[in-house]
Amino acid sequence: MALTNTKIPCLGVTPTTRSLLNPSKSLCLAPRVSFSVSSTDSLKLITSRKVVAMAGASSRDLEMSNLTALSPLDGRYWGKVNELASSMSEFGLIYFRVLVEIKWLLKLSNIPEVTEVPSFSKEAQEYLQGIIDGFSVDDALEVKKIERVTNHDVKAVEYFLKQKCESHPEIAKVLEFFHFACTSEDINNLSHALMLREALSSVILPTMDELIKSISLMAKSFAYVPMLSHTHGQAASPTTLGKEMAIFAVRLSEERRYLSETKIKGKFAGAVGNYNAHISAYSNIDWPHVAEEFVTSLGLTFNPYVTQIEPHDYMARLFNTISQFNNILIDFDRDIWSYISLGYFKQITKAGEIGSSTMPHKVNPIDFENSEGNLGIANAQLAFLSMKLPISRMQRDLTDSTVLRNMGVALGHSLLAYKSAIQGIGKLQVNEARLKEHLDHTWEVLAEPIQTVMRRYGVPEPYEKLKELTRGRAVDEENIRKFIKGLDLPEEAKDQLLELTPHKYVGAAAALALAVDEAVHLGH
Repeated sequence: MALTNTKIPCLGVTPTTRSLLNPSKSLCLAPRVSFSVSSTDSLKLITSRKVVAMAGASSRDLEMSNLTALSPLDGRYWGKVNELASSMSEFGLIYFRVLVEIKWLLKLSNIPEVTEVPSFSKEAQEYLQGIIDGFSVDDALEVKKIERVTNHDVKAVEYFLKQKCESHPEIAKVLEFFHFACTSEDINNLSHALMLREALSSVILPTMDELIKSISLMAKSFAYVPMLSHTHGQAASPTTLGKEMAIFAVRLSEERRYLSETKIKGKFAGAVGNYNAHISAYSNIDWPHVAEEFVTSLGLTFNPYVTQIEPHDYMARLFNTISQFNNILIDFDRDIWSYISLGYFKQITKAGEIGSSTMPHKVNPIDFENSEGNLGIANAQLAFLSMKLPISRMQRDLTDSTVLRNMGVALGHSLLAYKSAIQGIGKLQVNEARLKEHLDHTWEVLAEPIQTVMRRYGVPEPYEKLKELTRGRAVDEENIRKFIKGLDLPEEAKDQLLELTPHKYVGAAAALALAVDEAVHLGH
């Protein structure tokens, strides 16, 4: 039942030593990002914590890196969340800034009225595209080097691109049209949008799908396994284990669908959202239309009504949806924890693992506890992001800048939680003997169907009579059968009630569990 996420980034390293398999090959962290190195260069991989020397690094050096990481995502849990690094790290932000700046220059070259930037030759277009496709860690380090002088991260990208293109005779003539009429936030808001889109489509949504599929598989596999329900912590009408799993699969899938339908927006309207600079230079161009074409060409939804910033309302909606998905998963984690505590599930043990430092017998539900804990951390961060980001003083303040750098942290803890839950599911085994034992000792749950049938046939005070028989009392099969036989009911109705057992009184639970695939909404 264990499911494995196949979207692990290819780093070109062995899992045990992380030594280079082939140092002449590029290393990829995502389909659109490659890290190119030569055999003589020192390979450096930018993560969300630091630049980690990979080539020739000893296992001790790598372990030290984990030990000194400020965030556990970049240390202890790095191997489980590094898929997000290519999109949500500082490298990812710089990469998408480079992409946006270059795409804007290419867009300008296709506007006839901007005669100063003539249409680029095929070779020049390929050169610019090559900067995007070949963007490397060394390139990102060069941007950071420039930033140490400028103390401005977006301006450093502009200067980097001018340096890269000053030797190209055609592009060199239009260097000053890099970042033309742009405010930094024009570049940043699109970069952050692209980062989110990449992280969601490549990592978060596929892992959500994997989790939902694993729970749906539980629903179908355990569709016919009867289970005593508990409401208010007390024995209640039986259900099936599969049907209870189906509920979570459907709930999670709805939030997943809402997340995938959230429009990721972008603006490109200059310093205060009015195209002031654009119009001052070229008053005969329909700049709002140009901006809309440009933003949508990046696969984003255009927002025409903005200040200096895109107001981040879509981010709040997106983060709230992830938070609700996480809330449902907390509910799942706690229910599974409770079922393990009741003995309804056993956990597959692994040789060498220890559950308690003093109690050798213990097999703790650590995966579900880890999932629940990380979901709590993630939701605290997501709640702050969704509350803070839509608020900016007048036309803009800078408080969102540092906050936006923490999107990857919230997503990272969410991802870690999803994977922990998936791992825990893979260790579960149903303990049908314990489930049967609990049902065998709760014949009082048949009070509900008995009094319901009594109502049908007009027996007076059915509820009260069953309450007198069962409430607060130990009731066994003999008591129930004796009571049924003494009822003034048609023989056929009596026979049907006498056929009932706590194991059989599950209603449509099995059918609901088996139909779970029709109710869930997953990506294709």
